[in-house]
Amino acid sequence: MMKKLLIVSAMIFLILHGNLCAQEEKQKSNKAYPDVSIFEDAIRHFNDTLAQKFKFNRYKPSQVKEIAWNMVKYQNADGGWPKNIDWLAIIEPDSVRKWLNDHYKRSTLDNRNTYSQVEYLAQAYLITKEEQFRKSTEHGIDFILGAQKSSGGWRGWDVDAITYNDEVMTGIMGLLLNIREGKKHFGWIDAERKNKAETALQKAIDVTLGCQIVVDGKKTGWCQQHDHKTLKAIKARTFELPGISSLETAAIVKFFMLIKNPSPEIVDAVNSAVVWMDKSTLRCIRVIADKEDSLKSAYNARRPDRKLISDKNAPPIWARFYEIETNTPFFCNRDGIKVYSLSEVSPERRRGYGWYGYWPAEVFPLYKKWKEKYSVK
Repeated sequence: MMKKLLIVSAMIFLILHGNLCAQEEKQKSNKAYPDVSIFEDAIRHFNDTLAQKFKFNRYKPSQVKEIAWNMVKYQNADGGWPKNIDWLAIIEPDSVRKWLNDHYKRSTLDNRNTYSQVEYLAQAYLITKEEQFRKSTEHGIDFILGAQKSSGGWRGWDVDAITYNDEVMTGIMGLLLNIREGKKHFGWIDAERKNKAETALQKAIDVTLGCQIVVDGKKTGWCQQHDHKTLKAIKARTFELPGISSLETAAIVKFFMLIKNPSPEIVDAVNSAVVWMDKSTLRCIRVIADKEDSLKSAYNARRPDRKLISDKNAPPIWARFYEIETNTPFFCNRDGIKVYSLSEVSPERRRGYGWYGYWPAEVFPLYKKWKEKYSVK
């Protein structure tokens, strides 16, 4: 009898222990690690260039400490970071740096850079309590605050202007909003930095409201870049002419809708921009990969040529750029000459730039919830 009881007890123990182990493993697998998708743009650029010079493995997203140390090693003395690095690549940073010219070694906010590292390192500090991660986060915040122009804007890579392209402005404002709201990974930020972040955020919001393009007395959207003094839409690269940009407008609206208890000015800006995005919707067309690609290479295989076709079942789509005066979609080549169809764009620019996209489609359901939440009319 005793032997049977011992056997039954042992079996129960094994079952309970097994269930406990399985539960622990499930908890481990469900652990929330910092999101590395914010580095996709940088990694894509790295894969197109420097990756060809190395044979390397990559850290798993769960290897938070290793990835964070990678970022610490790449951080420049001024607190910022060089762009277009694979932060998960297991390569000594000095080996990568030797392939960068001085221009590409410098710190920049371009391509969703620097503020993304700050977000990641702050979360890594919360998880690991590694003191260096806290120091690097603070150093990165100080760089961003110091880089703000008197206009309230931040510049990107191509032109010294208030830059919404590549989420320079919206990415930084999102970071500063997280600090202001005391998000868990920024709960340890000191009062002085928090106050500076609040001041910088408000200046950025004010200048963004001022940059909204007005046509015939009506507010519309935003350009990729705006002048620091006049706040007018200006060009950046030769193929990025002044215009109303659907991608950047969608990003700005999504940021504004994150602000709690929005001011009447923000509500008006959002409502007006949503009206413009709705008005600018294009229908019954689809962008597809061109199977008869005119440029064949390993690089181009990752970015096939594109063409526009008619398709009555296609979802709504938007052009990247619209003329300010007429709201007509336009395109451009590297020679700076404006054209009005994708077919007139060179194959190199068709494959290397996003001329059409679905960016505003993400806004409309969020806008509906936002209006209900704040009883916006």
